[in-house]
Amino acid sequence: MCGILGILGKAPVAPLLLDGLKRLEYRGYDSAGMATLVNGRIDRRRAEGKLTNLTALLKRQPLAGTVGIGHTRWATHGRPSEANAHPHANERVALVHNGIIENFQELRCELEAAGHVFETETDTEVVVHLVDSCLERQMSPQEAVGAALNRLEGAFALAIVFAGRHDLMIGARRGSPLAVGFGDGEMYLGSDALSLASLTSRICYLEEGDWAVLSESGAEIFDAEGAPVERAVTQTALSGALIGKGQYRHFMQKEIFEQPAVIGDTLQVFVNPQTRQVALPALPLDFAAVPRLTLAACGTAYYAGMVGKYWFEQIARLPVELDIASEFRYREAPMPQGGAALFISQSGETIDTLAALRYARTQGQAIVSVVNQPESAIARESDAVLPTLAGPEIGVASTKAFTTQLTVLACLTVAAARARGAIDAERAGELTGALTEVPARSAEVLNHDEAIQAIAHELAEARDVLYLGRGVMYPLALEGALKLKEISYIHAEGYAAGEMKHGPIALIDELVPVIVMAPSGPLFEKTVSNLSEVTARGGRVVLITDPRGAERAGHQAAHVITVPEVDALVAPILYAVPAQLLAYHTAVVKGTDVDQPRNLAKSVTVE
Repeated sequence: MCGILGILGKAPVAPLLLDGLKRLEYRGYDSAGMATLVNGRIDRRRAEGKLTNLTALLKRQPLAGTVGIGHTRWATHGRPSEANAHPHANERVALVHNGIIENFQELRCELEAAGHVFETETDTEVVVHLVDSCLERQMSPQEAVGAALNRLEGAFALAIVFAGRHDLMIGARRGSPLAVGFGDGEMYLGSDALSLASLTSRICYLEEGDWAVLSESGAEIFDAEGAPVERAVTQTALSGALIGKGQYRHFMQKEIFEQPAVIGDTLQVFVNPQTRQVALPALPLDFAAVPRLTLAACGTAYYAGMVGKYWFEQIARLPVELDIASEFRYREAPMPQGGAALFISQSGETIDTLAALRYARTQGQAIVSVVNQPESAIARESDAVLPTLAGPEIGVASTKAFTTQLTVLACLTVAAARARGAIDAERAGELTGALTEVPARSAEVLNHDEAIQAIAHELAEARDVLYLGRGVMYPLALEGALKLKEISYIHAEGYAAGEMKHGPIALIDELVPVIVMAPSGPLFEKTVSNLSEVTARGGRVVLITDPRGAERAGHQAAHVITVPEVDALVAPILYAVPAQLLAYHTAVVKGTDVDQPRNLAKSVTVE
């Protein structure tokens, strides 16, 4: 979602803000802007569209000043436009905002009745006028912000500067993440550590309801009740060098090709290659005694959880309840005594997943999270964290985060299966050995890149595409379809292959490509039967299978993408890669914005 950056510094701030906003592009946005203090006066520049538009504006109309705030906006209230872009400001207050002010309409009516004149359609402008109304009553900036925060309802992160106060910046968070960065006589605010990576490695994460008063000497932090509190300052390992594209055309392409390395990095955390055993960190649960595991996530992470459900139930014989996080808490599901809940998120800040976690907490569940950001809100509120070592993922469409999530879930499945006596040590060793081969096998899949690129030219001409799979390939069909529609804007749907004859088969004709994901194994013949139903109706099949599957059914397909034959446990990790490449190359052929597809955000921090 929206990205926030604030700098209370010594050097000209506009170039630093622009560089930091580029690091936040991965979150998704449709306008951008910044405001600085120039001789005590608030000056700002805003532009609709990508940062290149803001960059061009700053070249024509430079911004001076050493104190400033910047923002990339993803529209919620008010359409994308320069007028609705952040920062919002009047003569005394300028601020940027991530989140939604739920009671903005009520506050706006109250402020308009008091004589305040609004210029935009946004909920954010209400906060400017609310703080300003407190300043009019002779409150100090700190008092004004404290009073305004008490009136706001909703989820938000704020960074605020004041005319005439080059020594002051105030940040606040409720529901949306915000970090404080510490420099040498300089202070920073950012949506996450990545936004601050080039400025400082010393980060303090504000907790729920916190607000911080920044000065050159440091930060005073207050909790939701206004009481002073201490928050830990940590050293982050993030570096600006981690987010370059290198020789790749897009971040998504780079991140697809990083998968052998990051899967290997993740396995090193959980697998001892010499003993061929999974070694988990201390967990707040006993798998042998857990009556049920609840999984919740959103988007691609949800499909990782769906694969996990198959694994946990088939291999570990552990009952699993799987939910889309945005629906989970609203159905108020009863949760068993002694149960555990597992939450999956790349950013660790997904608001729906965080809300689901908090509901599970009220139900007495042990909380475990699989996240790529160990300092995130979800990680901090979990009893235990199982990290994915994917590194920064800049492309909005998740790739390496997904396969490392699957890697962690596979390791967890093996550990749970051993604890429950569902597999013996020999089988556990076989599964662990299969996991250790995944980096090399995924590198083999990437060698098919040119062939997949050729297939993409045909897909790019389609209006609709279907993906089919059975068993653990069903979630992969859903994920493949999601990837294609996310970045190419082609309508795509994933189906359980057995459901074809229950409706979707009516869509099949020579204009509808069908991607069939079918490793050889117990379900292969049934899937090939569905493939035959497609070809009999003129459908053009792209078959993703292993060498044995290609030999048995390749003649029925227009194209075959061959994946190494591996243990069924790890097959979903490998089959994700060609699905990602198909989507990527199709989007490139169509000329879409691969890394920042329209209307999407990397980290969804509003409901």
